Amino acid sequence: MAKIARDDAWALVCEWIESDSLRKHVLGAEAAMRAYARQGGEDEELWGVTGLLHDLDYERYPDLETGHPRYALPELERLGYPQEVIDAVAGHADFMGVPRETDLARTLYAVDELSGFVAACARVRPTGIEGMKPKSVKKKLKQPSFAAGVNRDEVQCGIEELGVDPDEHIALIISAMAAEAAELGLEAPAPVEEAER
Repeated sequence: MAKIARDDAWALVCEWIESDSLRKHVLGAEAAMRAYARQGGEDEELWGVTGLLHDLDYERYPDLETGHPRYALPELERLGYPQEVIDAVAGHADFMGVPRETDLARTLYAVDELSGFVAACARVRPTGIEGMKPKSVKKKLKQPSFAAGVNRDEVQCGIEELGVDPDEHIALIISAMAAEAAELGLEAPAPVEEAER
């Protein structure tokens, strides 16, 4: 693959992932990765595509002992994706034991769980993601029953590995996802029209 093409990556996502919620999750991760790439002067296409592809095989092979991301890795290799993308996808899953040695890999790990959590927070707010602050996300993180599937230890570990301020990290993810709110389904719910009299 001579050039990383977002359209090709999205076509691959659509081929492998049918779930609307999982598609929205990878789009949210893509938005956060692109924001970090812009901030750090990195290759925005490469970083965005990495976010888009990180859960490619999760729907088909959800068993973490034998499945995800073990099926995506050879597929990405076969398609000619750069090794740094493949390593980042492998490294976002702690249980794979692949060290996160690049900024790309560390950033993917840091935005994965948290972008999903930010989306969950937005879905219970009357204004959606609009106006969301890091403080409210941090408050929800302290409630184990809220979005219980989100691994809080991984959220914390991601922030520490990336070496960023938690509030700035959360704010960047909120801002990146808010810019794509319509596509991510995170807009304020439309007001219910009064029944015709």
